[in-house]
Amino acid sequence: MNTKESDLSSILNHNRRHPRYLIATLQEIQSREGYLSSEAMLEVAGFLDMSSATVWGVATFYNQFRFTPPGKRPVRVCLGTACHLAGGQLVMEAVARELKIEVGGTTEDREFDLDRVACIGCCALAPVVTIGTDVYPKMTPPKVEEVIVELNPPSAHKD
Repeated sequence: MNTKESDLSSILNHNRRHPRYLIATLQEIQSREGYLSSEAMLEVAGFLDMSSATVWGVATFYNQFRFTPPGKRPVRVCLGTACHLAGGQLVMEAVARELKIEVGGTTEDREFDLDRVACIGCCALAPVVTIGTDVYPKMTPPKVEEVIVELNPPSAHKD
């Protein structure tokens, strides 16, 4: 049994074997692994004696769950009211273009992942992007390119 299987096993043994614990079980797996793999959801379905379609349906209903491994540097673009009105959607599109991923995705080198958030709490600095714990205020599409190149210079890419 590999480490991932033993980690999953300890989570499943820890939780009660009843469908009402599905969300809590998925949350614990994501907390430990960073995301929900197909294998983990199949294992949970078997453990809780539920169909895999039901587990998948519940997991995809809630936006708290992710289904791809996270990047080393999480990129979060605020699309709360202030950020949205200040051009947050254009910033989101610029980030996705620069990283060559869609919202919810992870770069091939697993350096970055991209998600939208409802509010970061920096409305006076809108639009705001966070990368890891760093806050980037008053972002614009050209600033996105500068920040991404600074954090991930082209020479760092493997060809």
